[in-house]
Amino acid sequence: MAQTITEKIFSQHVGREVFAGEIVRCDIDMVIGNDITTPISISAFNLSGAKELANPDGFSIVLDHFIPAKDIASANQAKISREFAKKHKLKNFFDEKDMGIEHALLPEKGLIVPGDVIIGADSHTCTHGALGAFSTGMGSTDLAFAMITGENWFKVPQTIKVNLSGKPKEHTTGKDIILEIIRLIGVDGALYKTLEFTGSTIEHLNMDDRFSMCNMAIEAGAKNGIVAYDDVTKEFLSDKNLAREPRIHYSDADASYVKVLNIDIDKLEPVIAYPFLPSNGHSITQAVKDEIKIDQAFIGSCTNGRLGDLKVASEILKGNKVHEDVRLIVTPGTQNILKEAYRLGYIDAIIDAGGVVSNPTCGACLGGYMGILGDGEVAVSTTNRNFVGRMGSRSSKVYLANSAVAAISAIKGYIADPRV
Repeated sequence: MAQTITEKIFSQHVGREVFAGEIVRCDIDMVIGNDITTPISISAFNLSGAKELANPDGFSIVLDHFIPAKDIASANQAKISREFAKKHKLKNFFDEKDMGIEHALLPEKGLIVPGDVIIGADSHTCTHGALGAFSTGMGSTDLAFAMITGENWFKVPQTIKVNLSGKPKEHTTGKDIILEIIRLIGVDGALYKTLEFTGSTIEHLNMDDRFSMCNMAIEAGAKNGIVAYDDVTKEFLSDKNLAREPRIHYSDADASYVKVLNIDIDKLEPVIAYPFLPSNGHSITQAVKDEIKIDQAFIGSCTNGRLGDLKVASEILKGNKVHEDVRLIVTPGTQNILKEAYRLGYIDAIIDAGGVVSNPTCGACLGGYMGILGDGEVAVSTTNRNFVGRMGSRSSKVYLANSAVAAISAIKGYIADPRV
């Protein structure tokens, strides 16, 4: 019987054919924790009486939300993870010595492999589906169960096929595509379903685009986002020392989908998600007409903190200055991205324009530190959520956009069109 890529990944892990709607228990290839959620998992692990991890090489802890520590509480949170990692001789433990936002760092390290089943106590774990893996967020106690058993329970999700056609125009990116999808179906339009991204457009999307799209699948309520392995995936993985042998799957031509969404990308403009939902999308043309003055532009996060984001920002900023009323904050996804951006001159262009470059961290995205908004302030941000108070004060406003839009807006002082 025909299967989707997600059904095939679960079938291989379970050892028999499974289909959407079935509840299965299967092995986990990679469990991901961070400094915010892992201490709860560690507490549950210890309370269970467990003495060792079921699959220590399949467990990663990445300290990325408040590292370096912003206060005593965050230092103590990190301390719990450090002590656990040392006790269990955890190979895949990353802190200031090898920094990165978890959903950028682990693919860079070769720890995410096509065909994997991956869970993390962070909703944007779905990012890793860009590599042809099943990857989803779960709760901290779910993580503890996987730490103890090496397995977890899943309801195999139904799949929405997103058929993308056409070639994106300049400065229209994967971020704009996923914002358009969320605009069309809403924040619960894919509730507990797979968003499978297919169609002729895929060959025109680089890995940065694909990571952004899968990253924000959760903003449509999806259980996971996924893109099948192809030459772009192969090239991305070619210089990685992969943790496992890839297991490559493709959906059958006659696989069953709960819905097919057809979207023509040819005429898609950059999309701006207005407050206070990622689904509140508007074209850049409309945003320019609305003359939205900004106080801060932010480029970074697990959605858009990759080398390509820094490249496009630097090209726009080079020879220009950040508006006198605007703060530009740039957060690379990993230390390696930061080093490469320095080597290529991207960081010089950003700093010379008046931007500030921080260490890799999730801090600003969730209103934690390194870019908090004050009362009534407005930001254009490459992050993934714009709920009330998401990046700071409850009276602040966040407009979601791609990196080119954020960069040109930092120069202009209002949300602007990078194409003109």
